[in-house]
Amino acid sequence: MLVEPTEDDPAAARPVDVLIVSAVRDVTPAVRRVTLTAPAPVVAAAGPTLSLLVPRVGDPAPRWPTVARDGRIVWPQGSHGVALRSYTARRQDPAAGELDVDFVLHGDGPAATWAAAAAPGALLGVASTAPLGEGPASWLLVAGDETALPAISRILASAAPGTRGVALLEVAGPEEEQPVPAPPGVEVRWLHRSGAAAGTDLLADAVAALPRPEGEDVFAWVGAESATVRTVRADLRGRWGLRRSQHHAIGYWRRGRAMSPAG
Repeated sequence: MLVEPTEDDPAAARPVDVLIVSAVRDVTPAVRRVTLTAPAPVVAAAGPTLSLLVPRVGDPAPRWPTVARDGRIVWPQGSHGVALRSYTARRQDPAAGELDVDFVLHGDGPAATWAAAAAPGALLGVASTAPLGEGPASWLLVAGDETALPAISRILASAAPGTRGVALLEVAGPEEEQPVPAPPGVEVRWLHRSGAAAGTDLLADAVAALPRPEGEDVFAWVGAESATVRTVRADLRGRWGLRRSQHHAIGYWRRGRAMSPAG
């Protein structure tokens, strides 16, 4: 939660963790992977969902906020040039003190702009971390677009070997497909927009075409454009009859804004 600067005792707030870019590479034409380094305890303690503090490109000394004891972000007085965005770490390696974050380069939001210019030595802050919201089940549906691929990849990588289900992955075209290891019983289906705009009906229609799996040991995880997610969530709660504990659906971006998580 964002708050205006307060006169709280500075001792009641902690500094944010500042990570340093060590490597940058393009995974696909639209996705750039940034490797960040930090002390091993920082990487080990981080949840997969990161509240990133993205500085203005070219700013050698960002004015980072602090984090109050109750988790509030306390911004410095005046202009600070730092944006808050939520991303999922694609990989975390505490032993090496590294984590990878994938950025979708479409759009002109602050995170995409920063990632497009990122080079070794650049700085990125982390204000807080959180879990992905997945749940264990013998049958799993995961559905999302480019912005959700890091989260979906982690969910499938941690799924039990005997898990069955379907992964619906929407991308612009074949050039945007990435390796996504999954249990043998989970079918990975790539959905290509083929020139259509992102955030249309492709993903929602694919979920609507799925038959409801038998039994109650089912979990669904969805991450995509907000209106798409609302449509899919209604289908999962209505036709599938899933309880709140059986699904997690999050709008990562909104049509008309930059295509990046929490854009």
